[in-house]
Amino acid sequence: MSIGGGCSLGREGPSVQLASGVASNLAGLLGEPKQNRRHAASSGAAAGLAAAFNTPLAAITFVLEEIVQDLNSRFLGSVLLASVLGAFAVHALSEKNPALEISAVGSPDWLIYLLTPVVAAAAALVGVLFQKTSIGLRATTRKMNRIPVWIRPAMGAFIAWGIAVWIFLFTKAETGQGHLGVFGVGYEDLNAALTSSFSWKVAGLLLIGKLIATVACYGMGGCGGIFSPTLFLGGMTGVLLSGLFGLFVDLTPEAQITLAVVGMSSCLGAVVRAPVTGILIVFEMTNEFYLVPALMLGALISSAVSRKFCKCNFYEELLEQDGHQLEHVIPPRDLKSWQQLPVSAIANFSPVIIKDLSPEVLSEALEAHPYLRFPVVVNKEIKGVITREEAKEALDEQREPELTPLIICAPSQSIRELQYSLIESATGLVGLVDPGAKRLIGIVTLHDLLRREVAITKEYTDDV
Repeated sequence: MSIGGGCSLGREGPSVQLASGVASNLAGLLGEPKQNRRHAASSGAAAGLAAAFNTPLAAITFVLEEIVQDLNSRFLGSVLLASVLGAFAVHALSEKNPALEISAVGSPDWLIYLLTPVVAAAAALVGVLFQKTSIGLRATTRKMNRIPVWIRPAMGAFIAWGIAVWIFLFTKAETGQGHLGVFGVGYEDLNAALTSSFSWKVAGLLLIGKLIATVACYGMGGCGGIFSPTLFLGGMTGVLLSGLFGLFVDLTPEAQITLAVVGMSSCLGAVVRAPVTGILIVFEMTNEFYLVPALMLGALISSAVSRKFCKCNFYEELLEQDGHQLEHVIPPRDLKSWQQLPVSAIANFSPVIIKDLSPEVLSEALEAHPYLRFPVVVNKEIKGVITREEAKEALDEQREPELTPLIICAPSQSIRELQYSLIESATGLVGLVDPGAKRLIGIVTLHDLLRREVAITKEYTDDV
Protein backbone atom coordinates (compact mmCIF):
# COMPACT_ATOMS: atom_id res chain seq x y z
CA MET A 1 0.00 0.00 0.00
CA SER A 2 2.88 2.37 0.76
CA ILE A 3 4.62 1.86 -2.57
CA GLY A 4 1.41 1.66 -4.58
CA GLY A 5 0.14 4.83 -2.95
CA GLY A 6 3.30 6.75 -3.85
CA CYS A 7 5.20 6.55 -0.56
CA SER A 8 6.84 9.94 -0.01
CA LEU A 9 10.23 8.48 0.93
CA GLY A 10 13.48 7.91 -0.93
CA ARG A 11 14.94 4.73 -2.40
CA GLU A 12 18.59 5.68 -1.85
CA GLY A 13 18.60 5.14 1.93
CA PRO A 14 17.38 1.54 1.69
CA SER A 15 19.90 0.97 -1.12
CA VAL A 16 22.71 1.99 1.24
CA GLN A 17 21.36 -0.27 4.01
CA LEU A 18 20.97 -3.24 1.66
CA ALA A 19 24.45 -2.86 0.19
CA SER A 20 25.99 -2.46 3.63
CA GLY A 21 24.17 -5.52 4.94
CA VAL A 22 25.20 -7.64 1.95
CA ALA A 23 28.85 -6.63 2.39
CA SER A 24 28.76 -7.39 6.11
CA ASN A 25 27.23 -10.83 5.55
CA LEU A 26 29.70 -11.65 2.78
CA ALA A 27 32.51 -10.82 5.20
CA GLY A 28 30.92 -13.21 7.68
CA LEU A 29 30.75 -15.99 5.08
CA LEU A 30 34.45 -15.45 4.42
CA GLY A 31 35.21 -16.06 8.08
CA GLU A 32 35.42 -12.51 9.42
CA PRO A 33 34.25 -12.32 13.06
CA LYS A 34 31.28 -10.08 13.81
CA GLN A 35 33.29 -7.42 15.66
CA ASN A 36 35.56 -6.92 12.61
CA ARG A 37 32.87 -6.34 9.98
CA ARG A 38 32.73 -2.56 10.28
CA HIS A 39 35.20 -2.38 7.42
CA ALA A 40 32.97 -4.39 5.11
CA ALA A 41 29.77 -2.61 6.20
CA SER A 42 31.32 0.81 5.54
CA SER A 43 32.58 -0.24 2.11
CA GLY A 44 29.18 -1.66 1.19
CA ALA A 45 27.46 1.55 2.24
CA ALA A 46 29.79 3.56 -0.01
CA ALA A 47 29.15 1.29 -2.98
CA GLY A 48 25.38 1.45 -2.42
CA LEU A 49 25.26 5.23 -2.20
CA ALA A 50 27.56 5.70 -5.20
CA ALA A 51 25.32 3.43 -7.26
CA ALA A 52 22.04 4.89 -6.00
CA PHE A 53 22.86 8.57 -6.64
CA ASN A 54 25.68 8.15 -9.19
CA THR A 55 27.79 10.27 -6.81
CA PRO A 56 31.02 8.42 -5.93
CA LEU A 57 32.72 11.38 -4.22
CA ALA A 58 29.72 12.09 -2.00
CA ALA A 59 29.52 8.39 -1.15
CA ILE A 60 33.07 8.50 0.22
CA THR A 61 32.50 11.60 2.33
CA PHE A 62 29.11 10.39 3.62
CA VAL A 63 30.55 7.13 4.92
CA LEU A 64 33.55 8.85 6.51
CA GLU A 65 31.60 11.88 7.82
CA GLU A 66 28.40 10.24 8.96
CA ILE A 67 28.95 6.51 9.49
CA VAL A 68 32.61 6.28 10.54
CA GLN A 69 32.70 9.93 11.71
CA ASP A 70 36.39 10.31 10.88
CA LEU A 71 37.58 11.76 7.57
CA ASN A 72 41.08 10.45 8.31
CA SER A 73 39.94 6.88 8.97
CA ARG A 74 41.89 3.79 7.99
CA PHE A 75 38.74 2.75 6.11
CA LEU A 76 39.47 5.39 3.45
CA GLY A 77 41.17 3.02 0.99
CA SER A 78 38.47 0.36 0.98
CA VAL A 79 35.66 2.96 0.97
CA LEU A 80 37.29 4.69 -2.02
CA LEU A 81 37.60 1.40 -3.93
CA ALA A 82 34.00 0.43 -3.14
CA SER A 83 32.73 3.82 -4.28
CA VAL A 84 34.61 3.49 -7.57
CA LEU A 85 33.11 0.04 -8.12
CA GLY A 86 29.65 1.44 -7.39
CA ALA A 87 30.20 4.15 -10.01
CA PHE A 88 31.40 1.55 -12.52
CA ALA A 89 28.23 -0.45 -11.91
CA VAL A 90 26.11 2.60 -12.72
CA HIS A 91 28.06 3.32 -15.89
CA ALA A 92 27.81 -0.30 -17.03
CA LEU A 93 24.18 -1.03 -16.17
CA SER A 94 22.40 2.31 -16.15
CA GLU A 95 22.49 5.82 -17.55
CA LYS A 96 25.73 7.75 -17.20
CA ASN A 97 23.96 11.10 -16.77
CA PRO A 98 23.72 12.84 -13.39
CA ALA A 99 20.67 12.06 -11.26
CA LEU A 100 19.23 15.56 -11.80
CA GLU A 101 19.27 17.78 -14.85
CA ILE A 102 20.09 21.45 -14.48
CA SER A 103 20.29 24.41 -16.81
CA ALA A 104 23.68 26.09 -17.13
CA VAL A 105 23.80 28.86 -14.53
CA GLY A 106 27.20 30.44 -15.05
CA SER A 107 28.96 32.36 -12.32
CA PRO A 108 26.44 33.78 -9.77
CA ASP A 109 26.47 37.53 -9.16
CA TRP A 110 26.93 39.12 -5.74
CA LEU A 111 23.19 39.43 -5.16
CA ILE A 112 22.92 35.65 -5.15
CA TYR A 113 25.65 35.41 -2.52
CA LEU A 114 23.78 37.94 -0.38
CA LEU A 115 20.57 35.88 -0.60
CA THR A 116 22.30 32.52 -0.12
CA PRO A 117 22.54 32.74 3.71
CA VAL A 118 18.81 33.49 3.97
CA VAL A 119 17.87 30.53 1.78
CA ALA A 120 20.35 28.23 3.55
CA ALA A 121 19.00 29.19 6.98
CA ALA A 122 15.39 28.69 5.87
CA ALA A 123 16.17 25.32 4.25
CA ALA A 124 18.04 24.23 7.39
CA LEU A 125 15.03 25.19 9.52
CA VAL A 126 12.81 23.10 7.24
CA GLY A 127 15.24 20.21 7.80
CA VAL A 128 15.12 20.73 11.56
CA LEU A 129 11.31 20.81 11.46
CA PHE A 130 11.29 17.61 9.41
CA GLN A 131 13.63 15.87 11.87
CA LYS A 132 11.75 16.89 15.00
CA THR A 133 8.26 16.11 13.66
CA SER A 134 9.26 12.79 12.07
CA ILE A 135 10.99 11.47 15.17
CA GLY A 136 8.25 12.89 17.40
CA LEU A 137 5.52 11.14 15.37
CA ARG A 138 7.60 7.96 15.41
CA ALA A 139 7.64 8.04 19.22
CA THR A 140 3.89 8.73 19.36
CA THR A 141 3.08 5.97 16.89
CA ARG A 142 4.90 3.41 19.00
CA LYS A 143 2.52 4.17 21.86
CA MET A 144 -0.58 3.41 19.77
CA ASN A 145 -1.08 0.01 21.36
CA ARG A 146 -4.66 -0.34 20.14
CA ILE A 147 -3.59 -0.05 16.49
CA PRO A 148 -1.82 -3.16 15.08
CA VAL A 149 1.80 -2.54 14.12
CA TRP A 150 1.29 -3.79 10.56
CA ILE A 151 -1.44 -1.26 9.77
CA ARG A 152 0.44 1.85 10.95
CA PRO A 153 2.55 2.25 7.77
CA ALA A 154 -0.67 1.93 5.75
CA MET A 155 -2.13 4.86 7.70
CA GLY A 156 0.88 6.99 6.84
CA ALA A 157 0.64 5.90 3.21
CA PHE A 158 -3.05 6.86 3.08
CA ILE A 159 -2.30 10.34 4.47
CA ALA A 160 0.47 10.84 1.91
CA TRP A 161 -1.72 9.55 -0.91
CA GLY A 162 -4.58 11.89 0.02
CA ILE A 163 -2.29 14.95 0.14
CA ALA A 164 -0.58 14.03 -3.12
CA VAL A 165 -3.85 13.49 -5.00
CA TRP A 166 -5.32 16.76 -3.70
CA ILE A 167 -2.23 18.75 -4.75
CA PHE A 168 -2.24 17.08 -8.17
CA LEU A 169 -5.91 17.92 -8.78
CA PHE A 170 -5.56 21.45 -7.36
CA THR A 171 -2.51 22.37 -9.44
CA LYS A 172 -4.08 20.84 -12.55
CA ALA A 173 -7.19 22.96 -12.07
CA GLU A 174 -5.20 26.14 -11.34
CA THR A 175 -2.33 25.87 -13.82
CA GLY A 176 -3.45 23.22 -16.29
CA GLN A 177 -0.57 20.94 -15.26
CA GLY A 178 -0.89 18.57 -12.33
CA HIS A 179 2.21 18.22 -10.17
CA LEU A 180 3.21 14.82 -8.80
CA GLY A 181 6.08 15.93 -6.56
CA VAL A 182 4.53 14.59 -3.36
CA PHE A 183 4.43 11.09 -4.85
CA GLY A 184 7.64 9.08 -4.49
CA VAL A 185 10.95 10.94 -4.67
CA GLY A 186 9.49 13.89 -6.61
CA TYR A 187 12.42 14.21 -9.02
CA GLU A 188 10.16 15.20 -11.92
CA ASP A 189 9.09 18.45 -10.27
CA LEU A 190 12.57 18.99 -8.83
CA ASN A 191 14.05 18.63 -12.31
CA ALA A 192 11.50 21.13 -13.62
CA ALA A 193 12.58 23.62 -10.94
CA LEU A 194 16.24 23.18 -11.95
CA THR A 195 15.76 23.48 -15.70
CA SER A 196 13.15 26.21 -16.19
CA SER A 197 11.16 28.90 -14.47
CA PHE A 198 9.00 27.28 -11.79
CA SER A 199 6.04 28.88 -10.03
CA TRP A 200 7.01 29.84 -6.52
CA LYS A 201 3.41 29.44 -5.36
CA VAL A 202 3.37 25.84 -6.60
CA ALA A 203 6.75 25.33 -4.91
CA GLY A 204 5.29 26.52 -1.60
CA LEU A 205 2.33 24.16 -1.96
CA LEU A 206 4.59 21.23 -2.80
CA LEU A 207 6.88 22.10 0.11
CA ILE A 208 4.05 21.96 2.67
CA GLY A 209 2.46 18.88 1.13
CA LYS A 210 5.73 16.97 0.81
CA LEU A 211 6.74 17.82 4.37
CA ILE A 212 3.47 16.54 5.86
CA ALA A 213 3.40 13.45 3.63
CA THR A 214 7.00 12.49 4.35
CA VAL A 215 6.60 12.97 8.09
CA ALA A 216 3.47 10.81 8.01
CA CYS A 217 5.17 8.04 6.02
CA TYR A 218 8.35 7.95 8.08
CA GLY A 219 6.81 8.61 11.48
CA MET A 220 4.28 5.80 11.05
CA GLY A 221 6.85 3.20 10.08
CA GLY A 222 6.99 3.39 6.30
CA CYS A 223 9.98 1.88 4.51
CA GLY A 224 12.22 4.40 2.78
CA GLY A 225 15.04 6.89 3.12
CA ILE A 226 15.27 10.59 3.87
CA PHE A 227 17.87 11.70 1.32
CA SER A 228 15.53 12.37 -1.58
CA PRO A 229 12.75 13.98 0.50
CA THR A 230 15.18 16.41 2.15
CA LEU A 231 16.67 17.32 -1.23
CA PHE A 232 13.16 17.99 -2.52
CA LEU A 233 12.15 20.03 0.53
CA GLY A 234 15.30 22.13 0.32
CA GLY A 235 14.89 22.68 -3.42
CA MET A 236 11.30 23.85 -3.08
CA THR A 237 12.32 26.13 -0.20
CA GLY A 238 14.87 27.76 -2.50
CA VAL A 239 12.32 28.19 -5.30
CA LEU A 240 9.71 29.62 -2.91
CA LEU A 241 12.11 32.18 -1.44
CA SER A 242 13.54 33.16 -4.80
CA GLY A 243 9.99 33.86 -5.98
CA LEU A 244 9.34 36.02 -2.92
CA PHE A 245 12.68 37.82 -3.42
CA GLY A 246 11.67 38.39 -7.05
CA LEU A 247 8.78 40.56 -5.90
CA PHE A 248 11.33 43.13 -4.66
CA VAL A 249 14.47 42.60 -6.74
CA ASP A 250 15.11 41.48 -10.29
CA LEU A 251 16.12 37.81 -10.25
CA THR A 252 16.86 35.76 -13.35
CA PRO A 253 15.76 32.13 -13.82
CA GLU A 254 19.42 31.18 -13.27
CA ALA A 255 19.27 32.84 -9.85
CA GLN A 256 16.20 30.77 -8.95
CA ILE A 257 18.04 27.60 -9.94
CA THR A 258 21.10 28.54 -7.88
CA LEU A 259 19.03 29.26 -4.78
CA ALA A 260 17.10 26.01 -5.27
CA VAL A 261 20.36 24.06 -5.34
CA VAL A 262 21.59 25.87 -2.22
CA GLY A 263 18.35 24.90 -0.49
CA MET A 264 18.82 21.25 -1.46
CA SER A 265 22.33 21.07 -0.03
CA SER A 266 21.43 23.01 3.13
CA CYS A 267 18.36 20.95 4.01
CA LEU A 268 20.17 17.65 3.52
CA GLY A 269 23.21 18.90 5.44
CA ALA A 270 21.05 20.04 8.35
CA VAL A 271 19.35 16.66 8.72
CA VAL A 272 22.33 14.31 8.31
CA ARG A 273 24.84 16.79 9.82
CA ALA A 274 27.39 16.09 7.05
CA PRO A 275 28.18 19.42 5.32
CA VAL A 276 30.85 18.11 2.94
CA THR A 277 28.50 15.38 1.77
CA GLY A 278 25.74 17.96 1.27
CA ILE A 279 28.01 20.00 -0.98
CA LEU A 280 29.39 17.10 -3.01
CA ILE A 281 26.15 15.18 -3.48
CA VAL A 282 24.39 18.19 -5.02
CA PHE A 283 27.45 19.14 -7.06
CA GLU A 284 27.76 15.61 -8.49
CA MET A 285 24.02 15.34 -9.11
CA THR A 286 24.07 18.55 -11.16
CA ASN A 287 27.66 18.65 -12.55
CA GLU A 288 27.68 22.46 -12.26
CA PHE A 289 31.01 23.75 -10.95
CA TYR A 290 29.91 27.40 -10.60
CA LEU A 291 27.54 26.38 -7.79
CA VAL A 292 30.31 25.25 -5.42
CA PRO A 293 31.04 28.62 -3.69
CA ALA A 294 27.35 29.17 -2.96
CA LEU A 295 27.03 25.57 -1.73
CA MET A 296 29.98 26.06 0.63
CA LEU A 297 28.47 29.24 2.06
CA GLY A 298 25.14 27.50 2.48
CA ALA A 299 26.80 24.55 4.26
CA LEU A 300 28.29 26.89 6.88
CA ILE A 301 24.92 28.47 7.63
CA SER A 302 23.09 25.14 7.58
CA SER A 303 25.54 23.53 10.00
CA ALA A 304 25.23 26.41 12.48
CA VAL A 305 21.42 26.37 12.37
CA SER A 306 21.11 22.58 12.79
CA ARG A 307 23.51 22.54 15.77
CA LYS A 308 21.55 25.35 17.38
CA PHE A 309 18.23 23.51 17.32
CA CYS A 310 19.15 19.81 17.33
CA LYS A 311 21.55 18.07 19.71
CA CYS A 312 22.17 15.14 17.30
CA ASN A 313 21.69 14.41 13.65
CA PHE A 314 18.71 12.41 12.38
CA TYR A 315 20.32 8.97 12.65
CA GLU A 316 21.80 9.49 16.11
CA GLU A 317 18.47 10.75 17.41
CA LEU A 318 16.84 7.56 16.09
CA LEU A 319 19.40 5.49 18.00
CA GLU A 320 18.70 7.39 21.20
CA GLN A 321 14.95 6.97 20.72
CA ASP A 322 15.49 3.22 20.37
CA GLY A 323 17.25 3.15 23.74
CA HIS A 324 20.88 3.05 22.58
CA GLN A 325 23.66 5.04 24.22
CA LEU A 326 25.66 6.76 21.49
CA GLU A 327 28.98 6.15 23.21
CA HIS A 328 28.23 2.41 23.07
CA VAL A 329 27.36 2.22 19.36
CA ILE A 330 29.65 4.93 17.95
CA PRO A 331 33.28 3.90 18.52
CA PRO A 332 35.81 6.61 19.40
CA ARG A 333 38.50 7.65 16.93
CA ASP A 334 41.51 7.10 19.19
CA LEU A 335 42.61 6.52 22.77
CA LYS A 336 42.50 10.20 23.69
CA SER A 337 38.94 10.59 22.40
CA TRP A 338 37.94 7.44 24.27
CA GLN A 339 39.30 8.79 27.54
CA GLN A 340 36.98 11.79 27.22
CA LEU A 341 33.89 9.55 27.14
CA PRO A 342 31.73 9.37 30.28
CA VAL A 343 32.23 6.50 32.71
CA SER A 344 28.75 5.26 31.79
CA ALA A 345 30.18 4.09 28.45
CA ILE A 346 31.96 1.12 30.08
CA ALA A 347 30.04 0.69 33.34
CA ASN A 348 28.12 -2.39 34.42
CA PHE A 349 24.63 -1.21 35.33
CA SER A 350 23.47 -4.66 36.52
CA PRO A 351 26.02 -5.56 39.20
CA VAL A 352 25.59 -8.33 41.74
CA ILE A 353 25.06 -6.52 45.05
CA ILE A 354 25.28 -8.05 48.53
CA LYS A 355 22.29 -6.74 50.49
CA ASP A 356 22.79 -8.82 53.64
CA LEU A 357 26.02 -9.91 55.35
CA SER A 358 24.50 -13.00 56.94
CA PRO A 359 26.41 -16.28 56.38
CA GLU A 360 23.54 -17.73 54.31
CA VAL A 361 23.48 -14.81 51.87
CA LEU A 362 27.28 -14.70 51.56
CA SER A 363 27.49 -18.44 50.89
CA GLU A 364 24.76 -18.24 48.28
CA ALA A 365 26.46 -15.29 46.50
CA LEU A 366 29.88 -17.00 46.44
CA GLU A 367 28.36 -20.19 45.05
CA ALA A 368 26.21 -18.48 42.41
CA HIS A 369 28.76 -15.96 41.10
CA PRO A 370 32.48 -16.26 40.28
CA TYR A 371 33.30 -12.60 40.95
CA LEU A 372 36.27 -11.57 43.12
CA ARG A 373 34.55 -8.60 44.79
CA PHE A 374 31.01 -7.46 45.49
CA PRO A 375 29.57 -4.05 46.44
CA VAL A 376 27.61 -4.14 49.69
CA VAL A 377 24.43 -2.08 50.04
CA VAL A 378 22.32 -2.61 53.16
CA ASN A 379 18.95 -0.84 53.49
CA LYS A 380 19.85 1.32 50.45
CA GLU A 381 23.00 2.54 52.23
CA ILE A 382 26.38 1.92 50.59
CA LYS A 383 28.54 0.04 53.11
CA GLY A 384 31.62 -0.78 51.02
CA VAL A 385 33.13 -3.69 49.09
CA ILE A 386 33.66 -7.28 50.21
CA THR A 387 36.24 -9.45 48.46
CA ARG A 388 35.71 -13.12 47.79
CA GLU A 389 38.74 -14.00 49.91
CA GLU A 390 37.50 -11.98 52.90
CA ALA A 391 34.02 -13.47 52.60
CA LYS A 392 35.43 -17.03 52.67
CA GLU A 393 37.63 -16.27 55.69
CA ALA A 394 34.72 -14.69 57.57
CA LEU A 395 32.56 -17.74 56.87
CA ASP A 396 35.31 -20.14 57.97
CA GLU A 397 36.03 -18.18 61.16
CA GLN A 398 32.32 -17.45 61.77
CA ARG A 399 32.89 -13.73 62.22
CA GLU A 400 31.60 -10.44 60.79
CA PRO A 401 33.35 -9.75 57.43
CA GLU A 402 35.52 -6.68 57.08
CA LEU A 403 34.55 -4.27 54.31
CA THR A 404 36.79 -2.06 52.19
CA PRO A 405 35.55 1.50 51.53
CA LEU A 406 33.94 1.93 48.10
CA ILE A 407 35.39 4.67 45.91
CA ILE A 408 32.53 6.34 44.05
CA CYS A 409 32.16 8.56 40.99
CA ALA A 410 29.38 10.10 38.92
CA PRO A 411 28.30 8.51 35.61
CA SER A 412 29.12 11.78 33.82
CA GLN A 413 32.78 11.82 34.88
CA SER A 414 35.30 11.05 32.14
CA ILE A 415 37.10 7.75 31.82
CA ARG A 416 40.34 9.65 32.36
CA GLU A 417 39.09 10.73 35.81
CA LEU A 418 37.96 7.16 36.46
CA GLN A 419 41.55 5.95 36.02
CA TYR A 420 42.66 7.98 39.05
CA SER A 421 39.73 6.66 41.10
CA LEU A 422 40.71 3.07 40.26
CA ILE A 423 44.28 3.81 41.44
CA GLU A 424 42.88 5.00 44.77
CA SER A 425 40.61 1.96 45.10
CA ALA A 426 42.14 -0.89 47.11
CA THR A 427 39.84 -3.42 45.42
CA GLY A 428 40.09 -2.25 41.79
CA LEU A 429 36.38 -1.42 41.81
CA VAL A 430 34.60 1.94 41.58
CA GLY A 431 30.90 2.48 42.20
CA LEU A 432 28.70 4.74 40.08
CA VAL A 433 26.36 6.78 42.24
CA ASP A 434 23.29 8.68 41.15
CA PRO A 435 24.14 12.32 42.06
CA GLY A 436 20.57 13.06 43.11
CA ALA A 437 19.44 9.98 45.04
CA LYS A 438 22.94 8.99 46.23
CA ARG A 439 22.25 5.37 45.38
CA LEU A 440 24.51 2.82 43.70
CA ILE A 441 23.50 2.39 40.05
CA GLY A 442 26.53 0.54 38.61
CA ILE A 443 30.16 -0.43 38.97
CA VAL A 444 33.37 -0.32 36.94
CA THR A 445 36.29 -2.64 37.58
CA LEU A 446 39.92 -2.39 36.58
CA HIS A 447 39.29 -5.34 34.29
CA ASP A 448 36.54 -3.41 32.45
CA LEU A 449 38.89 -0.48 31.90
CA LEU A 450 41.86 -2.55 30.72
CA ARG A 451 39.78 -4.68 28.37
CA ARG A 452 38.33 -1.64 26.60
CA GLU A 453 41.67 0.20 26.51
CA VAL A 454 43.38 -2.80 24.90
CA ALA A 455 40.66 -2.96 22.24
CA ILE A 456 40.92 0.76 21.45
CA THR A 457 44.73 0.68 21.45
CA LYS A 458 44.75 -2.32 19.11
CA GLU A 459 42.46 -0.56 16.66
CA TYR A 460 44.55 2.61 16.81
CA THR A 461 47.77 0.60 16.30
CA ASP A 462 46.29 -1.21 13.30
CA ASP A 463 45.32 2.16 11.86
CA VAL A 464 48.87 3.47 12.21
